[in-house]
Amino acid sequence: MSEGVDPDFESLLEFIKESRGFDFTGYKRSSVQRRVERRMQQIDVTSFAEYLDRLQVDQDEFTQLFNTILINVTAFFRDPEAWRELQQEVVPGLLAPKTRGESIRIWSAGCASGEEAYALAILLAEQVGPEEFRRRVKVYATDVDEDALSAARHATYGEKDLQALPEDLRAKYFERNGTRFSFRGDLRHSVIFGRNDLVQDAPIGRLDLLVCRNTLMYLNAETQAQVLRRFHFALNPTGVLFLGKAEMLLSHSRLFLPIDLKRRFFRKAEQVDPGQRFAVAHGRPEDGPPGHEVRLEDETLLHSPLATIVVNADEVVATTNQRAEAQLGVTKREIGRIFTDLDLCQRVGGLRSAYDDVRRNRSPMWLHEVQFSRSATETLFFDIQLVPLDGEGSGRPSVAVFFSDVTRYQRLNGELQTAQRQVETAYEELQSTVEELETTNEELQSTVEELETTNEELQSTVEELETTNEELQSTNDELQSMNDELRERTVQLDEANDFLESVLGSLRTAVVVVDTELIVRAWNGQADDLWGLRSDETIGQHLLNLDIGLPTERLRPLVRGALNGDGDGALRIEAINRRGRTVRLAVSASPLRLRHSGPTGAIVLMDQAGETTEAEADPPDPSDPAGPAPTP
Repeated sequence: MSEGVDPDFESLLEFIKESRGFDFTGYKRSSVQRRVERRMQQIDVTSFAEYLDRLQVDQDEFTQLFNTILINVTAFFRDPEAWRELQQEVVPGLLAPKTRGESIRIWSAGCASGEEAYALAILLAEQVGPEEFRRRVKVYATDVDEDALSAARHATYGEKDLQALPEDLRAKYFERNGTRFSFRGDLRHSVIFGRNDLVQDAPIGRLDLLVCRNTLMYLNAETQAQVLRRFHFALNPTGVLFLGKAEMLLSHSRLFLPIDLKRRFFRKAEQVDPGQRFAVAHGRPEDGPPGHEVRLEDETLLHSPLATIVVNADEVVATTNQRAEAQLGVTKREIGRIFTDLDLCQRVGGLRSAYDDVRRNRSPMWLHEVQFSRSATETLFFDIQLVPLDGEGSGRPSVAVFFSDVTRYQRLNGELQTAQRQVETAYEELQSTVEELETTNEELQSTVEELETTNEELQSTVEELETTNEELQSTNDELQSMNDELRERTVQLDEANDFLESVLGSLRTAVVVVDTELIVRAWNGQADDLWGLRSDETIGQHLLNLDIGLPTERLRPLVRGALNGDGDGALRIEAINRRGRTVRLAVSASPLRLRHSGPTGAIVLMDQAGETTEAEADPPDPSDPAGPAPTP
């Protein structure tokens, strides 16, 4: 790979910065170019210009590119020895000077998918206890990769992700959901994720611990210097910087001093050369070209994300930056004016007196959540830090004034206060509801007393019902006995019916039993065979309406005579059987009598004498002289 500047590659980086807000110009060119080329090889693209065209038409390619450049490698308690020292030595040292209830602020810069941030939360919860952790600790976790931040916010990890976590800590701080493990919800609210570009965005301030592991190594020397100055500004005087194993601060020893160089713990240097800390120094360093460091620091001040005003020892505004002009309205025209005469000092309460205190005492001072009305419709809130820069002996120091915009946090606080008021209103409504419930309870108590009286009455009724129940039980016993008798009679009747059916079935004569209305009540098997109708087709039907070959006009008088009690009757008739043949039948009918009563029906017997031939069916007329004489 060529070490020279490739204009096509620079154009690619500029396009990524303008279209997606990712500024890789501060990263080491060799590392970034090598990873971009790796991605180009994966999709068979041979030039940076061609790859730029690909990004312009394929928006999804940005995600693949960022995943290649931003190697999100992280794990719980990665590098155990360093984390053990953090737990046993560094954190107790940070907590020792703090008063009871004082907040603890931690920043995990380059948090990737969140393991490092949750590991910090576990470590602090073990130190101060879960209850104190929820009240005092804030862990801010930032990254430039939105996909990684989205995964971190879900706070769920697989079995493999938690392998380095001791079993007792896993059981204490994670809950199993199927095959995944979720970080404790009550502690999750203290871990705040957000996007932050270390090269472009303002740092998070007032930090006790800043963890930035294996991120600076991807930046070039100038960008590292810029980021480290911001880290120095962000840390409290006793704050600690925790870096990765592959990172050193040998070229920035004036900003940070080592606590444990092997495990990469550094503390904020108290006495810092103003030229190293802020862009107001003059002259040149011992090495490097003349004016090079000055230009870098001037550029740093100009593009600093914090609104900055530098006032010299004569109380005259020496320089301002672009952010001061955009947020505070302090332009380059204000340079050379007395600082306390600025309209800003009149509009920001406490700024002038704080400035006088810093010049007099030569020590930094903070003003928190100061209100600034930028216009009639817009109000901003700032954390202001005033820092003395120089001035030895009896002379007054220069002062740098930094304005950190905390408007969004103030608005969040306002929203929280509104929510709190809503909770208080809800509590009052709940209190009123409780009073109403107490009144209702008294009414219910009266109702209960009435119900107790009614219960006594019901008790008497129950006793009466029990007496009635005993009587009903006695009646039920009698009915049970009668039911047993009826069951016995039913068995006897079934046996009698079976007997009668057997008798009827064994007769070689067709038997039909009808009631007084000539409705068929019995039909035996011989009748089935004779007429071709089953008993289930005939029982319940009128005898004379049956479709059989029986001359009903001759049968009716015979059956009616039996029903009238005229005694047994008989006749001989010819009929058509089920085969369609003419048969000669001897038919008799006798009354059906029950004991001590008249006829209740009739029994019709049909005995087949035999089939007749055609000659027999049509005998010659006896009056014909040619015919034979009738048989006597």
